[in-house]
Amino acid sequence: MRPLEGITVVTLEHAIAAPFATRPLADLGARVIKVERPGVGDFARSYDERVRGLASHFVWTNRSKESLTLDVKNPEAQTILKRLIVEEADVVVQNLAPGAAARLGLSYEVLSALKPEIIVCDISGYGSDGPYRDKKAYDLLIQSESGFLSVTGTEDEPSKAGPSIADIAAGMYAYSNILAALLQRHKTGRGQHFDISMLESLVEWTSYPLYYALDGATPPRRTGASHATIYPYGPFPAGDGKVVMLGLQNEREWAAFCDKVLLQPTLARDDRFSGNSKRSAARDELRRIIVEAFSGLTSEQVIERLETAQIANAHVNDMHAVWAHPQLAARKRWREVGTAVGPVPALLPPGSWEECEPRMDPVPALGEHSEAILGCLGYPASRIAELRSAGVI
Repeated sequence: MRPLEGITVVTLEHAIAAPFATRPLADLGARVIKVERPGVGDFARSYDERVRGLASHFVWTNRSKESLTLDVKNPEAQTILKRLIVEEADVVVQNLAPGAAARLGLSYEVLSALKPEIIVCDISGYGSDGPYRDKKAYDLLIQSESGFLSVTGTEDEPSKAGPSIADIAAGMYAYSNILAALLQRHKTGRGQHFDISMLESLVEWTSYPLYYALDGATPPRRTGASHATIYPYGPFPAGDGKVVMLGLQNEREWAAFCDKVLLQPTLARDDRFSGNSKRSAARDELRRIIVEAFSGLTSEQVIERLETAQIANAHVNDMHAVWAHPQLAARKRWREVGTAVGPVPALLPPGSWEECEPRMDPVPALGEHSEAILGCLGYPASRIAELRSAGVI
């Protein structure tokens, strides 16, 4: 039995932050009912067509969910939604525009008066109050406001993170808070309300650079794929044109790196590089030495030396290499999930339960479960047809 079987989540979600929060709940066995706009649905459905005609973001964050289409601005749809929450839901998640859920009668104050054990999670860009409350917030904009961009990229230009890191951060804090609220409800019998901000989530993830710049100190430099404060720690080209990622953490590793990788043991005693702070300050000079030492080696020969010296290293993989990654294959981490266009591969979520696998059910088509959900609420087929004809569902 999966740990969240018997838990029902009703979610008014779009894009990434909320869908990313609710998908792991579904992975753990929760029933997740995704409320979508009729005819359009979650706008992430139309971001691209890269997954055999479906959107990559949507396929990633929406497996194992049920899709119910409701025009939530319609009073009758609001009645259906309120019934669904009061009669079925343990958790409500929403990342509508600030204040929109309250205008629909879905605030924690209203819902908890009807159902004291309800858990309500609101996700927004900047939080439910403050001067930025109503400011539009997309992932890249939060990366900018949080200071993340200021420490990511090169000296010449800041760079965004490739994945939607602000959305992911907020989604993970929503997910962990929901799990905590379910545990608390088990102890007290009462629900909980929490307000997750993308800005606060990403600022938390950016806190090492914040502390590095405490009291007006100089912030970390933007150093591309290299570590801003530890060196050597980053990508280095080999003689075959490929790139090897490596990282040193202490003086023992520095001595081993000089001796067994660079084959220059006396370099370990060179005062220019005695200690991480000096190596980081002299990184341009040290990089030239390392690149010269690697210039006559293939990337695999460099990695072989690094392995012998027990220096941390990695291939710089592209997406195609990750699909074929030997470690993921050896650990049997790939499964298939259904979609409207047939099965697609999907990575098992991190964590391996001995008793059961995570739930890996299909990605829903828009409104695929509307009739079944309404039927469970007691609506006959004739009434469901009328609601569909009127555009309520």
